[in-house]
Amino acid sequence: MNFPTLKIGNLVPRYPIIQGGMAVRVSTAPLVSAVANAGGIGVIGATGMSAAELREEIRKARTMTRGIIGVNIMFAIRNFAELVRTAFKERIDVVFTGAGFSRDIFDWGRESGIPVVSIVSSARLAKLAEKLGAAAVVAESGDAGGHLGTERSTVEILPEIRQAVRIPVIAAGGIVSGQDIAEMVRLGADGVQMGTRFVLSEECTVSDAFKRHYLQARAEDVILIKSPVGLPGRALKNTFTALMKNGGLPKPENCRKCLKVCSKDFCLVQALENSARGLLEQGLVFAGKNVYKIKEILPVRKIFERLIQEFKAC
Repeated sequence: MNFPTLKIGNLVPRYPIIQGGMAVRVSTAPLVSAVANAGGIGVIGATGMSAAELREEIRKARTMTRGIIGVNIMFAIRNFAELVRTAFKERIDVVFTGAGFSRDIFDWGRESGIPVVSIVSSARLAKLAEKLGAAAVVAESGDAGGHLGTERSTVEILPEIRQAVRIPVIAAGGIVSGQDIAEMVRLGADGVQMGTRFVLSEECTVSDAFKRHYLQARAEDVILIKSPVGLPGRALKNTFTALMKNGGLPKPENCRKCLKVCSKDFCLVQALENSARGLLEQGLVFAGKNVYKIKEILPVRKIFERLIQEFKAC
């Protein structure tokens, strides 16, 4: 089996593998540039950053690669428009957006000449994104880590979305191996997006404690939580999620007002920052459904080599 050619606007990566843009401070320049150097598309998780921080991260990544880099920006955050415009001004290669739906971003993308990719979970939303000018869509299922637009699996939603649109469709959610990529391609995907697998890379800058939590995960440790954003999220059990379940989390004392809508049950950005720094008892650890299948930390280059080898064996 050969890899399909993924074309997003004028961008054609060597391999149709996109590293998911994971916030907060999970996918940063070292990881992003390593993925781009390996022939995929590296994506900065911009959510939780200021415009100045995002500008610095993009410039840092540019010094480390000549490959394709993008940003992922949640529509649910208050500084969404500011971050999008910052990314366009810095001449990012591509912008991915989800956790809500922006119509304006497609006009901004056309004005900048930069492709926009919508992260969707239904054929209806995929068709709307195509109509408004999306260069591609990411069909993200309930198997993914982080915020979810559906609880349905990738194998359920992917064929429906593929049939609904003519633009490229990128499968996301639960993909951790070359065999998984092959299955998605058979179902009609033009490419895949993988987040969880790249957390367990040497280049990912999250704490060692965060990575150990991934490595020690069992299937039953992967749970659904309710995010202050108003969406379900997939995460790993820990002290923080136990307190969340029992209503034992303290309310935020100093609200950053970073989200357009927030239940204020806890500070999402602070919880994600804590986990990335290794303060797991005070942090939320997002992870995909199949995290427990990953057993080692490897350099990104080795991860790509293994994915390619497994895919070709199929």
